[in-house]
Amino acid sequence: MDLYQELCGILGKENVFTKEPMSRHTTFRAGGPADFFVTPEEEGQVRTVLALLKEAGVPFYVMGNGSNLLVGDRGYRGVILQICKKMNRIRIQDAVIHAQAGALLSKIAAEAQAEGLTGFEFASGIPGTLGGAVMMNAGAYGGEMKHVLTRAQVLDPTGEIREVLAEEMELGYRSSVFSRKGGVILSASVQLEPGDPSEIQKRMEELKIQRTSKQPLEYPSAGSTFKRPEGYFAGKLIQDAGLRGFQVGGAQVSEKHCGFVINKEQASATDIRSLMEQVSEKVYAQFGVRLEPEVKLIGDFS
Repeated sequence: MDLYQELCGILGKENVFTKEPMSRHTTFRAGGPADFFVTPEEEGQVRTVLALLKEAGVPFYVMGNGSNLLVGDRGYRGVILQICKKMNRIRIQDAVIHAQAGALLSKIAAEAQAEGLTGFEFASGIPGTLGGAVMMNAGAYGGEMKHVLTRAQVLDPTGEIREVLAEEMELGYRSSVFSRKGGVILSASVQLEPGDPSEIQKRMEELKIQRTSKQPLEYPSAGSTFKRPEGYFAGKLIQDAGLRGFQVGGAQVSEKHCGFVINKEQASATDIRSLMEQVSEKVYAQFGVRLEPEVKLIGDFS
């Protein structure tokens, strides 16, 4: 109760939840309860809460929209900070979009289109937040965050808030200096170019058609489940291993796109993790290529 009261003192009682089912907050729609689930409203609160948790030795995890996350069925022992619900403001100045880490990529893309700014269309269908996109250098359809990102405000592992330029972020395939060394993205800026709003909208519609025709968007999932192995495509390897439609419990390798693991029939987090592990082992046994999950796994699965 002491920790609960301290969190309420920092964030307000309306932003602190106990025993919160994580199935409500991940796109897999699976996962048990977090001991504490909090929704900070501004950067200073994030800094204060994390300083408190580190001093108390309480485990924590910072999440965005939950679009790349799987939490164990027995939940998470500690505090999960969700940034997207409250820290999602977007501001446009000239051709630069400044946004808090919790802003959805789809929302940023829509505002860019409305302002006649091009360069962010690739992200319009990614179901994540700006913070997660910076952390993992998100990309799709030939575009990546590193192509448009200029700077970010970051809470570093020492507890200091500082500005980091894009060239300092070591952005690579689904990686950054933050994903390797730690840090919490608080906000970021992207540089776009003037464009024709109707042409931008047309491109976004084209990408939407591609996504809906090729991806199993009708089922809960976390998007592409595995990272792309160098020289290969994860979905092609899974398909060639004869695993299209392969199922463990309620989890299934999508029949529409083998790179997606879907929650087809009220899958548990354990079903999903087990399926991912078995797919990785079967692909390795046949092709000698190890598939690594793009999805983050946290919490207690036992």
